[in-house]
Amino acid sequence: MFNLTVNAKAYQADVEADTPLLWVIRESLGLTGTKFGCGLAQCGACTMLINGEPTRTCVYPVSALPAGAEVTTIEGVTELTEAPAGETGVQHWHPVQQAWLDEQVPQCGYCQSGQILTAVALLNKNPQPSEEDIENAMINICRCGTYPRIRTAVHRAAQLMQEANS
Repeated sequence: MFNLTVNAKAYQADVEADTPLLWVIRESLGLTGTKFGCGLAQCGACTMLINGEPTRTCVYPVSALPAGAEVTTIEGVTELTEAPAGETGVQHWHPVQQAWLDEQVPQCGYCQSGQILTAVALLNKNPQPSEEDIENAMINICRCGTYPRIRTAVHRAAQLMQEANS
């Protein structure tokens, strides 16, 4: 039995120690926003944040999670405010998600959860990245080739985050 904190919520998962975190999150917890891509930790579709660090979870065994680790999936990036009884809450996009929408980044969308989480991690560490910083951090594969829009969206997200903090 493994105790996990995912998107600031506590979970227990009764899985084998060598089960990749991706499958624990998708199959045991039902959070299916993170995708399986290559199964070799090469493409980045399976990227989640572990204590803020982008991590390829298709080969990351659940037993490797440090005690008290915070796992963030794409579902944990969007905030949903509570609404009065009988009403629907309001969804608040993370600035990276908003920039992705503004710049029309997704084409097929399959890699986008991993791309977005990688960008979130980059901007949390480096709020004003250079082109080189973005190039070095955004190494996930996009089969549709939306790399120019991804770079533009990272710059746009940095601007949105700076505006939100001022």
